[in-house]
Amino acid sequence: MGISLLPFSPLSATSSPSKQRVTPSPHSLSTSSSKPERLLQLQPHRTYIPPHVYSHPSAILLEICSNMRELNQILPLIIKNGLYNEHLFQTKLVSLFSKFGNLAAAAAVFDPVEDKIDALYHTLLKGHAKHSSIDEAMAFFNRMKQDEVRPVVYNFTYLLKTCGDNSDLKRGKEIHAQLVCNGFGSNVFVMTGVVNLYAKCRQVDDAWKMFNRMPQRDLVSWNTIIAGYAQNGLARRALELVVTMQDQGQRPDSITIVTILPSCADIGSPRIGKSIHGYVIRAGFVSLVNVSTALVDMYSKCGLVRTARLVFDRMHNRTLVSWNSMIDGYAQSGHSEEAMVVLQKMLDEGLEPTDVTIMAALHACADLGDLERGSFILKLLNEIGLGSDLSVMNSLIAMYSKCKRVDMAAEIFENLPEKTLVSWNAMISGYSQNGCVNEALTYFCKMQQKKMKPDSFTLVSIIPALADLSVLRQAKWIHGLAIRYCLERNVFVMTALVDMYAKCGGIHTARKLFDMMHDRHVTTWNAMIDGYGTHGLGKASVELFEVMRRGFIKPNDITFLCVLSACSHAGLVEDGCRYFAMMKSDYGIEPAMDHYGTMVDLLGRAGKLDEAWDFIQKMPMEPGISVLGAMLGACRIHKNVELGEKAAERLFDLGPEEGGYHVLLSNIYANASMWDNVAKVRTMMEKKGLLKTPGCSLVELRKQVHTFYSGSTDHPQSKRIYAALEDLVDEIKAAGYVPVINSIHDVEDDIKEQLLNSHSEKLAITFALINTNPGTTIHIRKNLRVCGDCHEATKYISVVTGREIIVRDMHRFHHFKNGTCSCDDYWTSSCPYMDLASPPKGFVDSPAASETTAPASGASRKHMFLHG
Repeated sequence: MGISLLPFSPLSATSSPSKQRVTPSPHSLSTSSSKPERLLQLQPHRTYIPPHVYSHPSAILLEICSNMRELNQILPLIIKNGLYNEHLFQTKLVSLFSKFGNLAAAAAVFDPVEDKIDALYHTLLKGHAKHSSIDEAMAFFNRMKQDEVRPVVYNFTYLLKTCGDNSDLKRGKEIHAQLVCNGFGSNVFVMTGVVNLYAKCRQVDDAWKMFNRMPQRDLVSWNTIIAGYAQNGLARRALELVVTMQDQGQRPDSITIVTILPSCADIGSPRIGKSIHGYVIRAGFVSLVNVSTALVDMYSKCGLVRTARLVFDRMHNRTLVSWNSMIDGYAQSGHSEEAMVVLQKMLDEGLEPTDVTIMAALHACADLGDLERGSFILKLLNEIGLGSDLSVMNSLIAMYSKCKRVDMAAEIFENLPEKTLVSWNAMISGYSQNGCVNEALTYFCKMQQKKMKPDSFTLVSIIPALADLSVLRQAKWIHGLAIRYCLERNVFVMTALVDMYAKCGGIHTARKLFDMMHDRHVTTWNAMIDGYGTHGLGKASVELFEVMRRGFIKPNDITFLCVLSACSHAGLVEDGCRYFAMMKSDYGIEPAMDHYGTMVDLLGRAGKLDEAWDFIQKMPMEPGISVLGAMLGACRIHKNVELGEKAAERLFDLGPEEGGYHVLLSNIYANASMWDNVAKVRTMMEKKGLLKTPGCSLVELRKQVHTFYSGSTDHPQSKRIYAALEDLVDEIKAAGYVPVINSIHDVEDDIKEQLLNSHSEKLAITFALINTNPGTTIHIRKNLRVCGDCHEATKYISVVTGREIIVRDMHRFHHFKNGTCSCDDYWTSSCPYMDLASPPKGFVDSPAASETTAPASGASRKHMFLHG
């Protein structure tokens, strides 16, 4: 017996001289058609393949050939033995050359053959479909028709796959029409290829129509349509089809499982994922590496990274994809240290990382802010030859940006030979995250000049930068741009716009956009709840939170941080305590350090110092800097030296880098006239080299941003500003204003008043008053906390000028109108110049004494919903 090398049976020795069709399965693939003009030219010996041809050693060698080097060694043996002109060897050579991607060599075998059998055409078409462009494949297919070669079903499946992989819907429809004309419209094999084509071209409705018209469906057909829905983002429909498939008697196989597990992650349903896991165990698929890898990925993306690790550890065999899934799972879920441990274990086992490994590792380094390990990853990627991989370079840009080395990120970006939209987005996001607003805007404009069309990620990166500027004009501009690019329905873009308008003072516009949204993510609710809180609208924030609780979207830890902060801003102590207890009891969310810090701030601001201190003692974890800082600030407000010293002692043991905490303690001592202790604190600060951050206020006028520092005289209108401010102070004093001078020590009262009158917000407000028309609302942006004296003075300024003045400091908005502020003086009562949760830097008896700084407790985590 000979060895069959072709996908058809050898012809009988008694075959008729007329040519017979050779196909894998004639009854299902095609029917014979005579071509008299061609067949008459064929010699009888051409239709007879002697047995010795099949048993020849070169035929056996071709069957086991695995690479081009071996094929080049076998070819001389075929020629030497006079077998090169045998159709069997010609077809096999074309097949192998095509398989190894050498279509030029395949064509060199094919073209000289005078009497080409159909199998030669089918084999070379397969090679073109796999390794050539769609144009070349279609050109060869048209040649087949010209040469009167009747297509077989596999021709269409190869071409359909090529069209699908290239998302070439037009050509795919042409192939679909031709296969119907050739009588294959009911063939389950080729129609499955049609379903796959439409699904890959994102025409999932058409894919379903084709699937629904199939008279018979096998498991492959079901897997194809299920994958079509899953890969087009219709996860729930994909899962529903699995149930329908089982109802119709088809049992899911391992391919089905690997296809639908990502859908469980897409809808965030670990319950369904666990159910599928149970089926995997019962069906005996647990030993399959691709199934176990898919389980690792599913559990990681559903937030069950520990379960993912259990599955990973129980795998007897692991591929690179398995390792990558585990590393990426840890990185994406915030377990960056564990991601680096698994990476090291993978390297220890001698496995070479891929681009996916490197990108996951860079993500972990970015979250850790670990530039040292990031440099190690950079060295590693250069060693394995990924230094020019664009996706890896984009991840490297993101890593350097998150490690606060945006300069190095920019250097990599500028050296990229090709910059994709992802590259621009990474750079814009990097600048935005590092507070480089002007640079982010510059790159955004450069990107547009390069004819790069922004996508949703671009806008989500640039919008927070504009929010930091707090300029309503620019907020409207970017909103218009989102509409122009048809991104006004994107949930993440709209969420960013809601947050931006809230931070630019347009809280009512933010709510309008919020109400217009058909779909809302949890981050959308967080943005609106936090927006109300920062505007002092605590009750509105609480009401919206209650609406959220009644809906389908569940609050997360950031939601509770936002609503607790809103309660703190508005003095809603009972509501805050109730929501803090609700976190764990109703939603199973363990409070983090930021939540504890906000609660201490809430209790302390309300004067419940003993309750706040007792709350700290009962914490299930050691209190962090933010918690003790909040306690120290509360003691400063209510002049409690004893608890203040206790809080400061524990706080300083943690080695805070913020000099403002020392300032808080110094002020507590100063208010109690404990001057020796004040001197000790000052000496401690001098030894540590702690400096004061200068107060700065910004105001936009005629598309220019004007910046004022406390006591500065370098503005072109300085003389006019100070003269107008002097008159304004006299006017508000006549209206009842009394300077709040107890924030400054060790100088005479008249000097204290002079220092207060040079604060940056007073200079900015005066500049706006003399350069705008009466009745115009004034918007001021402050980099630090608004001091108590400026807060009091601005209330009177709003009365005597009839203006509405909106001041956004680093924590919240103050809307001044008709002598009142939106915070109802709660934010500044008792302590009009100090921050509770995180205190200022520097001394209080400097010219900018009251202009304090440092983020509020939990502020960084509260805004993770936009900044990642």
